[in-house]
Amino acid sequence: MAQVNIRIDDGLKEKADFLFSELGLNMTTAVNIFIRQTVRQGGIPFELKIDPFYSESNMKVLRESIAQLDAGLGVEHELIEVGDDE
Repeated sequence: MAQVNIRIDDGLKEKADFLFSELGLNMTTAVNIFIRQTVRQGGIPFELKIDPFYSESNMKVLRESIAQLDAGLGVEHELIEVGDDE
């Protein structure tokens, strides 16, 4: 089996490791998936991404909101579930 060594920015690798972990993958598996699918499709064939709910900008807003609630500012609301028939 061949071994491939690549150089990547430390910060980018850290973010990629986190993302792949969220997807249940490691770096080696993710790169192998990418290469296999690229060869099969003859180009970049797919897009992997996490739910935008977990984007850094949204998480920042959520952390700030939680901090405000913890500080006694704002109002906590009950979650209202709406069924399909309503």
